[in-house]
Amino acid sequence: MATTTGEARADMAQPASLQLPGIVLGVGMGGFLDGILLHQLLRWHHMLSSTNEDRIGVKYYNPHTVPGLEMNTLWDGIFHTVCWLAVLLGLAILYSRVTHNRLLVWKSRVLWGWMLVGWGLFNLVEGVLDHHILGIHHVYAGDGQVWWDIGFLVLGALLVTGGYLLQRSGRPFDPDATAERYEGRPT
Repeated sequence: MATTTGEARADMAQPASLQLPGIVLGVGMGGFLDGILLHQLLRWHHMLSSTNEDRIGVKYYNPHTVPGLEMNTLWDGIFHTVCWLAVLLGLAILYSRVTHNRLLVWKSRVLWGWMLVGWGLFNLVEGVLDHHILGIHHVYAGDGQVWWDIGFLVLGALLVTGGYLLQRSGRPFDPDATAERYEGRPT
C-alpha cells in the first residue's frame, strides 16, 4: 500500500524545536553585550550606579569612588555570571536537540531568529525593570537619560519583532535531515 507524503509526515515525530535554546542563548548574549559594552567599555552605567534615585531603597554606591566602584563591579560580576549561566544553559539545550548535522543548526534562520527574540526580551525586561521600575541604573545617566532608556526599549522591541519574523522565514530544524534535503536539493 502506497503512502502519501502527508501520511508519511504524520507518522514522523516532530523535530526538536530551536525556540527554547534560541531564546535562552539570546538572553545571555544580550546581557553580555549590555554588560561588556555599556558597563565596562563605555562605562555609561553599572548595576547599581543610579541607586541614589532608585525606587526600592538600595544603598547608593558612587561609582566614582573606589569603594563604590568595587561594589558596582561586584554586582556587574553577578550580572555577568547570570548571563554566562544563560549561555551555558542555552548551549546545553541546543546540544541535547542536535544529534548530527550541527552546521545546519548554526545556519538556521529559526535559531538566529529566536536568539534575536531572546536578546530583545533581555533588553525589554532589563530596561523596564532596572531602568524604569527599580531605577537602579540607566543606559546613560545624566542629561537625556530617559531618551537613552527609551531607545534601549525600542531596540529590544525591534529585536523581538525582527527575530520573530526571521525565525518564521526559516524551515523547522530536522536533526535527521541531510544538508541537501534541508536546502531542497535532491539527495
